[in-house]
Amino acid sequence: MSLRATARITAAPDGRGGTALPVLMSDGPLALRRTRGAGPAARVTVVGAMSAPLNGDRLAVEAEVRAGARLRVGSAAATIALPGPADEPSRYDIRISVGEGAELSWLPEQLISVRGGRLLMTTRVELAPGARLVLREEQILGRHEESSGTLSTRLTVHRGGRPLLDQELSFGSGAPGGWDGGAVLGGHRAVGQLLVVDPAFEAEDRKPAPRLLGDTAALTPLAGPAVLVTALASDALRLRAVLDEVMDTEGWPTQYG
Repeated sequence: MSLRATARITAAPDGRGGTALPVLMSDGPLALRRTRGAGPAARVTVVGAMSAPLNGDRLAVEAEVRAGARLRVGSAAATIALPGPADEPSRYDIRISVGEGAELSWLPEQLISVRGGRLLMTTRVELAPGARLVLREEQILGRHEESSGTLSTRLTVHRGGRPLLDQELSFGSGAPGGWDGGAVLGGHRAVGQLLVVDPAFEAEDRKPAPRLLGDTAALTPLAGPAVLVTALASDALRLRAVLDEVMDTEGWPTQYG
């Protein structure tokens, strides 16, 4: 039998310069835990309470960061998209809203697509004009010496009701031809994106300049107060090293949330 679960987070100013969590609702395999950390941001860790998603499962996380609040969300371990008895793919939907003057760092661990698994994952973000965001996604195509499952991800971001980014990636059986060729992955098995949105980037002298980050990564300013880092690597460790380096260089992990 397929699993249905939705976890919910709401962050709001606590009136003392910090952030409260009036809603922290776990469900099924999505266990939410408030964790300690320095600074005014509230911190939440998603802990997998069971193996999921399996083919046919429907999982969702809904996060609201109200005006003036600061939230940092991570996960305790990688999410593994596994095969299962159902004939249909699993779904994992993330819905995020960030209010005026609020800040969110969304920094989960990797998503691993296991051979035989089929997953459709969507992340939709709604930002107020004065919101700030750091969002990281990492996709690992198969475990060690294993072929990838079927994985499709879509990241959609709106700011002030207007589109800022709409990106879709597909890998594995059923993906458009050439997904593993030289024009796309070139044999790499780890793919990552790092999106940073900051109203300060409205000033061109504050927005990071476009540049290559080694042979398989690049930083690209978007048409708006945002930059997108995209990277390929041979494995999860190398991918994380590339993304961590640019985050540390720019000060993004400590500056936001």
